[in-house]
Amino acid sequence: MLSALLVWLDARSRGDRVLLRLENLDPERCRPDLATAMERDLAWLGLDWDQVIVQSALRAQHEAALDRLERDGRLYPCACTRADIRRAAKPAPDGGYAYGNRCRDRKLPAGGWREVGAAVRARLPDRAVALVDEGGLDLGQHPAREMGDPVVVRRDGAVAYQLAVVVDDAAAGVTRVVRGRDIAASTATQLLLHDMLGLSPPVYRHHALLLEPYGGKLAKLHGAVGAPVLRARYSAAELCGLLAQFAGLARDAWPTRPVELLERFDWARVQRTDLAVRWSHGELVAVE
Repeated sequence: MLSALLVWLDARSRGDRVLLRLENLDPERCRPDLATAMERDLAWLGLDWDQVIVQSALRAQHEAALDRLERDGRLYPCACTRADIRRAAKPAPDGGYAYGNRCRDRKLPAGGWREVGAAVRARLPDRAVALVDEGGLDLGQHPAREMGDPVVVRRDGAVAYQLAVVVDDAAAGVTRVVRGRDIAASTATQLLLHDMLGLSPPVYRHHALLLEPYGGKLAKLHGAVGAPVLRARYSAAELCGLLAQFAGLARDAWPTRPVELLERFDWARVQRTDLAVRWSHGELVAVE
């Protein structure tokens, strides 16, 4: 919810439109009831948006982008598993493991990327990207070497994240992207994909994260509480005030609403370092 709040404040303070994109390309993890719950929770917090975009509805645009990359000779099948990549033990800027581009010389079948029974990767240009985001975060990287060529079609046939978000942003006319620093290491790869597809990239800003005390991102997987628990414990104004305090937008966690934060919203006031928090005795508290 913190990221959604900051996105909303950034856009509304500029008089921009807010787009809610339901990223539902993963057939194993994406369910309509979860999307409905997310919309309900964001509205409960006091956020609104101008348009809802369902990512799966953009399949035609995704395929057109893949066709262009194929025509340009940029696609190849990859049989490497995650275990293969881990065994290579080459650390990547995102904290995972870099792909060593070992399948780069493989060719697509006669029928093209649609007939590949494995993952499909995009061969990135062999060059560095010099980039500092709007908040001053240095995102300079040599993506092909440091991250490896990205998967653009998964083994199960789903269009992969890196390509989908690039195509989706362009299709919706997105000019600004505000997101957590956990995605920052992907930005250089996405800029190269924009360039390969002849698209203009948006302006990026990456905000600090709420982390669990042992360093993992605050997430349900790590035992963090979900929206139903937070809604049972806090009113919308109380939770908004708490998030504002965590973000550095308020000295104390006074009950407030997003619209009340707009007048004084300034990125200069937003905390620039990650904050450790934990659920303790029915309260969400910062950890010193």
